[in-house]
Amino acid sequence: MFENLSQQPPDGLLALIKLFRDDPRETKLDLGVGVYKDEHGNTPILRAIKAAEEILLREQKTKSYLGPEGDLRFVELVREIVFGETDVTGRVCGIQTPGGTGALRAAADLARRANPAARFWVSAPTWPNHRPIFVAAGAEVMEYPYFDIASQTLLFDRMLAALAGAARGDVIVLHGSCHNPTGANLSRTEWDAVISLCAERGLLPLFDLAYQGLGDGLDEDAYAVRKAAGVLGEMMVAQSCDKNFALYRERTGSLFVLGEKPDVIASNLALCARTTWSMPPDHGAVAVRLILESAELRKLWTDELNEMRERINAVRRRIAETEPALAFIGQQRGLFSNLALSPEMVLRLRTDHGVYMAKSGRINLAGLRVGSVGQFVDALRTAGCLKELA
Repeated sequence: MFENLSQQPPDGLLALIKLFRDDPRETKLDLGVGVYKDEHGNTPILRAIKAAEEILLREQKTKSYLGPEGDLRFVELVREIVFGETDVTGRVCGIQTPGGTGALRAAADLARRANPAARFWVSAPTWPNHRPIFVAAGAEVMEYPYFDIASQTLLFDRMLAALAGAARGDVIVLHGSCHNPTGANLSRTEWDAVISLCAERGLLPLFDLAYQGLGDGLDEDAYAVRKAAGVLGEMMVAQSCDKNFALYRERTGSLFVLGEKPDVIASNLALCARTTWSMPPDHGAVAVRLILESAELRKLWTDELNEMRERINAVRRRIAETEPALAFIGQQRGLFSNLALSPEMVLRLRTDHGVYMAKSGRINLAGLRVGSVGQFVDALRTAGCLKELA
């Protein structure tokens, strides 16, 4: 039977990890895989997480199953961070998921159970794994224009025009903040218009909230989600703790669904979870719960999150100050920007200058130190890239 399988191409970013690791140059720069790095190039375990794990080590009494819904106290506490003071009482249910990816797959499965004809609309460009997740769930995937990489311009009017052609019940996948891969976010006025369109057309927004707190702040980055929750009768939010708690390998996330019958929705969510991963991993969720239940640990976490965000934004500011052709990077937010570089230019930067990035031109700003910005800009200039970006 297995002879019918065909070889699948390797994941480009994972291959990039090995190439970077094997490069002996001490001046090499890793702008590829999307994880936060500190000024020393490390992806640290947060002090708040370490403190929570010490409590867990002392006090955890069992490793027994929690059930497909996961740690519901964790879900409750994360819900407060996601929705803030927006009143969703009696309208929302949630489950713990294996990272934001698990939340997206559960959202896709739930939407397909509710409406098998629903199409999923993703931005062009978008996170490369969006389309495969929804295709694997059996959905038809459509695209709406979002961003022109060559001119570094949001295509908002074209976005609205495309979404106006979506059918009632279609799912609109929206990056809640820190758009991946472009770093270009909608303004609040633009968000209001998108949410109004969803209300008028009967479209179901699915917010991918993977980077809350790493753009402008926990509350600021949740504007669109909270605005939609106050206006719409139905919506979904795929949330991740992997980035803002630096819990990458623990796969810690949640899915929230707003609707008229949250108990019925919750029962279907539990079925989706049970038939996909059965029970979610517990360690990361417990650590997050312990942090959010403690005023002291919560403050430590928010302080660390603020430090991460400010470091990323400081790198962005330094790039914009150093090279006018890259001024747009200073206006964007989150880990990523997407440079208009050809695969040949990307290869030249890697071969000649030790600058590693995705072949699409997406760069992870956290891979730079403020002190290495000059090196990065010089590499772009020497490789002849800046004239393409101007």
